[in-house]
Amino acid sequence: MTDSSDLSNVEITFGLADPELEDDQSLKFAKKLLPELRQLDEVEKADRTEDVDPEMGAKMGLATIVGLLTSHVNILNLKGFLGWLSDRVPDKPIKIKMKYAGNEVEIEAKSSEELKKAIQSIKELFGEINV
Repeated sequence: MTDSSDLSNVEITFGLADPELEDDQSLKFAKKLLPELRQLDEVEKADRTEDVDPEMGAKMGLATIVGLLTSHVNILNLKGFLGWLSDRVPDKPIKIKMKYAGNEVEIEAKSSEELKKAIQSIKELFGEINV
């Protein structure tokens, strides 16, 4: 059965998308942003992204993907969250995956200009729900 709060929240998974970035640099990025993310009024829940398909032999429930964060944001707070995110990753390549009401969209931006355009597309996509 679907929780009614699931219908008002957008699941957003994001992280840096630089293929030359070492795991420790991705982890540092995530560790820096996670406490701030948890303090945002727009965010219902935030944590490191769990690996839903861990390798054989990995301990279940403990596997996370290095450098990726997942947050749950009320659809009405999506605009504020995206503004916060764009301020935190200026001119850094980023990948964002959003899930809402059974739909999924994935964007990748390599500059702040591309991110602004992608955020505008997301706003248009969710426009009918007052983003």
